[in-house]
Amino acid sequence: MNAGPHQDPLATGHAANGGRPILVVPYMWIGDFVRCHSVVRLLKARWPQRPVDLLATDLNAALADYMPGVRKAVRGELPRRRLAAGRHWALARRLRAEDYGTALIMSRKWKAALAPFLAGIPERIGFVGEARFVLLSELRWGERKLARMVDQCAALALPNGAPWPTEWPRPELRVPEQEIAAWRARRTLAEDGRPVVAIAPGAVGPSKRWPAESYAKLARQLSGQGFAVWVLGGPDETPIAAAIADGAGGRVQDLTGRHLREAILALAAADVAVSNDSGLLHVAAAIGTPTIGIFGPTSPWHWAPINPLAGTIETTTEVPCRPCHRPVCRVGHHRCMRDISVGQVMDAVARAVARSDLAVAT
Repeated sequence: MNAGPHQDPLATGHAANGGRPILVVPYMWIGDFVRCHSVVRLLKARWPQRPVDLLATDLNAALADYMPGVRKAVRGELPRRRLAAGRHWALARRLRAEDYGTALIMSRKWKAALAPFLAGIPERIGFVGEARFVLLSELRWGERKLARMVDQCAALALPNGAPWPTEWPRPELRVPEQEIAAWRARRTLAEDGRPVVAIAPGAVGPSKRWPAESYAKLARQLSGQGFAVWVLGGPDETPIAAAIADGAGGRVQDLTGRHLREAILALAAADVAVSNDSGLLHVAAAIGTPTIGIFGPTSPWHWAPINPLAGTIETTTEVPCRPCHRPVCRVGHHRCMRDISVGQVMDAVARAVARSDLAVAT
């Protein structure tokens, strides 16, 4: 399925379903939702005149507002652990009213394909999985042979069997400068000449989190060198932010616990971002903020954004069990994260600052 250097997979394809809109049903984790903007860009290259919408949750819907080529987010809160047939029917009625011609369904779960099927969307494309043969009109095979999620998702945006481009289009989030300025004013975060380093200490599962005490040391050193330090995340990260602030002598701005839009704007306003392998890593990279990703149990090749990173931090010591891709350390020592030094991260920040030609107040 790999493309040669002179092949254009977008030059082929079938009829555009009368110009009817396209619905993308992405994975709903924040990072995976951002990753699916590559799908949107492929679709818009094939069919510039067809509107593209994203199914979204209340959590991640704000991301769609900043994605070029996305008409809108269609909110659909569907529980993961039960059928909730009534909600699927209600969502299907809303989808039917939009007159979609095509739905691309990223997940292999049968529930992900149910509402598009009930809505009567004529072209429903997805990989084979969970006995959903009736729910899809075009079944794709070979997902398990694709190691990266970006490959699995983006392949669905191409005609079946088409060669791949030499590289996938990168996700992009465009945040208007006036919106950033209004957010700063609202949060009383006036620019004072100090470069801002935004740190995102959260992640799905404790094994993917660099220790809070390490982030505290990082924040203390950054503050001492003339940086403003912001800590970002959802409500689950508020206790971590408090521990970082305490360890850093209070010299950080806690911006956790608020709507995702707040983190998007903060990352757009920041000069450098430091993040675990988490959703906010993908957000920062898609915005274009120089971003440093800290990877422990996960492999950057598999899970890092395809956007360029200012730095990828991994332990320099040999950890035989790495990568394990597990949310909880199965051996208990967590060395893949604990052995990453503050000095490694500080060096990466210094390189990012030098490349960005930022002046640091001393």
